[in-house]
Amino acid sequence: MSIGRKALLAMLACGTLQFGGCASLQGREPVQVIIAGIEPLRGEGLELRMLVKLRIQNPNDLPLDFNGVSVQIDVQGNRFATGVSDAVGAVPRFGEKIVDVPVSISILRVARQAVGIMAGDPREKLTYEMTGRLAGPAFNSVRFKSRGEFTLPDEIFERAR
Repeated sequence: MSIGRKALLAMLACGTLQFGGCASLQGREPVQVIIAGIEPLRGEGLELRMLVKLRIQNPNDLPLDFNGVSVQIDVQGNRFATGVSDAVGAVPRFGEKIVDVPVSISILRVARQAVGIMAGDPREKLTYEMTGRLAGPAFNSVRFKSRGEFTLPDEIFERAR
């Protein structure tokens, strides 16, 4: 067998594996990730730390194995918090799991958000967008995105008046 023919067979084998990998991903429903809770953690210097509890819901017929989580939370279109965790686990098929991710928030970002709220039109609700990734074995990472809004306490508006 010549070198050219061996190279052609190797490329054909790699192509077949690639298409097979893509075919196995078809029909996969997107994973749903929501914020289930937030707890304060001890911060350092000019940062706040919080433990964000993420509820991961797997609407698929196969379990979702992961070996790390990253998350970014934007508020009113501005980056607010980021965090990573080396959590390892699996979300069962048609199941859910809570994963804890510590996040850091710069005091300067908090101040910027507060000034923006007080200087602009008073808003009772703030919008947020959370994006992230569940790192999986090999090339099986899953990205997620979720949006929502939260209501500010009435005390904020009473002090602003």
